[in-house]
Amino acid sequence: MGKTSKQFSDLEQTELVGMLWQPLRHPFRLHAGDAIRFDGRLCRVLRVNDCAAVVLMNRPIRAFKTRFDKPVRFQPPPAVFRISPNAEIEILNLKQREPR
Repeated sequence: MGKTSKQFSDLEQTELVGMLWQPLRHPFRLHAGDAIRFDGRLCRVLRVNDCAAVVLMNRPIRAFKTRFDKPVRFQPPPAVFRISPNAEIEILNLKQREPR
């Protein structure tokens, strides 16, 4: 057997360049728990994912009189809708969050 030499760099092999990718801590503008104003009403962001932010908006109390002049008031259930997680909308509790 002959003498074997270890050659660590092969000139014909291309260099391996790696790029590390780290996701951002907060990739979206809206976060769960944000208070926002939408159509002049206060809303709360329930959850945020890559395609939508789920928003909860309370509906106004409905008050009317029946045929027998009895006043009736009831609170309808809140409206739930989805908007973009990067929507350019006013966030009312921005100072309470940690800095981005």
